[in-house]
This record gives sequence, C-alpha cells and structure tokens, in this order.
Amino acid sequence: MKIVGLIAEYNPFHNGHRYHIEQAKKITGADHAVVVMSGDYVQRGIPACMPKRLRAEMALKCGASAVFELPVCYATGSAELFAEGAVSLLDRLGIVDTLVFGSECNDLESLSQIADLLVEEPELYRTVLRFHLKNGASYPMARQEAVSACLRGNDCSFLLNDPNNILGIEYLKALKRQKSRIIPYTIARRGAHYHDPDLHDSYSSASAIRSLLAYSGSAVHIDHAGQPESSGIHHILGELEHQVPESCLELLKDHHRIQYPICQNDFSLILKYKLLNKKQDSLIRYMDVSQELANRICAQLNHYFHYQQFCELLKTRELTQTRVNRALLHIMLGIKKKNVAAYTSDHFHYYAHLLGFRKDSEKVISAAARNGKLPLLTRLYDAGHLPESGQKMLTQDVLASNLYTSVVTDKYKTAFKNEYNQGILKI
Repeated sequence: MKIVGLIAEYNPFHNGHRYHIEQAKKITGADHAVVVMSGDYVQRGIPACMPKRLRAEMALKCGASAVFELPVCYATGSAELFAEGAVSLLDRLGIVDTLVFGSECNDLESLSQIADLLVEEPELYRTVLRFHLKNGASYPMARQEAVSACLRGNDCSFLLNDPNNILGIEYLKALKRQKSRIIPYTIARRGAHYHDPDLHDSYSSASAIRSLLAYSGSAVHIDHAGQPESSGIHHILGELEHQVPESCLELLKDHHRIQYPICQNDFSLILKYKLLNKKQDSLIRYMDVSQELANRICAQLNHYFHYQQFCELLKTRELTQTRVNRALLHIMLGIKKKNVAAYTSDHFHYYAHLLGFRKDSEKVISAAARNGKLPLLTRLYDAGHLPESGQKMLTQDVLASNLYTSVVTDKYKTAFKNEYNQGILKI
C-alpha cells in the first residue's frame, strides 16, 4: 500500500486542489492520499472562511483518504514553522511514502538546491545576509541576495519570488532537517496566480473564490417578486460552477449562512477585549510579536475600530500585513513563544487528530495506528494519556476551535457544539 502525503489549507477547496490530489496519486503511484490540513485558522494569520470539518469533507469527497488537523500553533506560524509542523506530522504517522507539493517552477532540483543552502547556511550566505539586513533590506530580499551570492554558477534565487516555491523550499528544508524517509515530488501549480483576484475558466485562485464567498455573506439582492433574496447565493454558486467540484458546490449551497462565510472582522470584539487586558511588556510573550510591534499596538489601541483596520494601521515597511495578522491572532488565541519552543524541541507533536476518513480507506487509519509514532485522536475525550505538553497543545487547539465555532453560531444563530463533542467524519 503506497500513500502520498499532502499539506493544505483548502480555504476553500477548489478545482486546483482536486487536480493536486489526482496528480499526486498519479505521479507517485499511490493508492491513497493522506492530508495534513490547517484547522480553523490559516497561515496568513486569519480565520479560515469556513470551518475545518466542512473543508475536510470537501477534500474527502474529492479523493483524499484521510484528513488530519495541523495544530493551530503551526497552522498559523511562519512558512518555516508551518512546513516543519506539517512535515513532522506526516513523517510521524509512519505510513507516508511521498510528499507532493505544488510550485510555480515545477523544478525540484533547483528548489532542493536552495533548500540545501538554507539548511547549511555557509559563511558567505550569513555574511551577505547580515550586510543587506544592516543596510535596511527586508528579510526576504536580504535572503534572496544571499542565495544569489552563493549560487552564482546556477543562480535560481529568483524562485524565491513566488509563494508556492517558497513554501516548497520550506517543505524540503523540513524533510532534510528531520532526516525523513519521505520522498518529495513537485507539480506545476495550475491556473491563476496565488493572489489573482479574478475568476478564470476553471482554475481560479482561492483568493478570488474567497472574495466571492465573502460577498455572498454581505450583499443583498432582490428577487423577481421584489423581495430581498438570501445574498444572491444561487447567482454566486452559478459563477462558481466551473471553479469547484460538483460535490463541493452542493456543500457550499447547503451550509451557506449556516457555517460560512466567516471573516477576520467577525473576531473584532474578541481581539479588542484581549488587547485591552494586555500590558505592553506582556505582549512580546506571544508568537510573532516584536518589541516594535508591541509598542505600536499600545500606541494605536485608541484608534482600534475593527480587526482588519487595526492590522492595516499597524503594518509598516518592516512589519508586513501577514506578520501583523499572525501576531494579533496569536495574542487572541494565546499562542506563546515559550510554549511553541517547547513543542518544537520535543519532536513537534504529541498526537495526530483525525478529522475524517473515507470508509473505503479504513486500512490507512489502521496502518497509522499500528505503525505511527503518535497516538491517533478520534475522540478528544480519549486524550487523558497525553503528557503535560501534549495536554497544553490540545487545550490550545480546542480553545481555538471553540472560539471559531462560537463566532459561527453567534453570526448565523445556530446551535453551538463543543469541540469535544464533534464527531469524526466518515464519507
């Protein structure tokens, strides 16, 4: 039994993701695809546009055999931390043979060359990096210059300009650092650019689809009888007909204004409450919060109107929008530097939280339970055997999910269901 591993957010699931699953199985000869997926919050430091179980169900209906949740401290971390956490989880499942990721360049050799360099960090690299940072360059630009200086004979540093290439390099770094036996492959990212805001024929970006779904949560349309229509969802789903698989379209229809769309500003009062209860010297305890950012948060707090506006207010040339997003999210969720440092120094994981699986793939779950280095959590009430650090990580995951679910239930007036009472998906 061959199993390919995939790392994803599916925010939301679309045709490009289905293509990724299909091609990953094809090029590796895998019988099954196991996915490590971000939970209710994603790597850009914002809440996912819809709950994790809805996104997991879409993946399972489109070819994934099983979906495991990436703990929130890694799902909302830097590209490096995200990759290390996800790769470690795939590796410790004990059943994954290969990893397939998308990239703009589809050039595994060049991506591997950069990854090797960044893992080794030779003296020339460190010297050039320090020089450019000292002269005011941003870290990404300084890193690219340092890579270019070290690869003059085969300068592929321009690959660091594209987001999927960067993430692919981080996956390769993580495999190397963790001495994993998993064999990497890459496939060309198909369709629109990662940040393309426009819909295309059939392979639009997740950004474009999210924008349309967000609009569906706020726009008001008038039906033929002159009455307000429920956000024109039928018109919007019509636009998405060629962008997402048919099974996903049905789920989008069934759960609209029941579980989604969710946006950053839905958490505005929660974040403000958290910030009002923090002192300047305590803010730097949280992941991605520098002293400079802590100072800016305290100086600008009286100008807080809503979550997204405050993020934009705080950003500078040195503090990117994504960095600010992540920092504020970590404050809101209570994700502290010392805790994450303890997790990463202790093999990253204490459990593998299974969100769902296909009934015709039960042998995959049995193999993970038999061969893996982590206990499989299918019911969170069974987690009493975890060590203290594992309990702390799980408590953080549960709190983050319950907070997200509370926002969903408040926004759409649906019944709240605690994370401990959520069942496992079986498709």
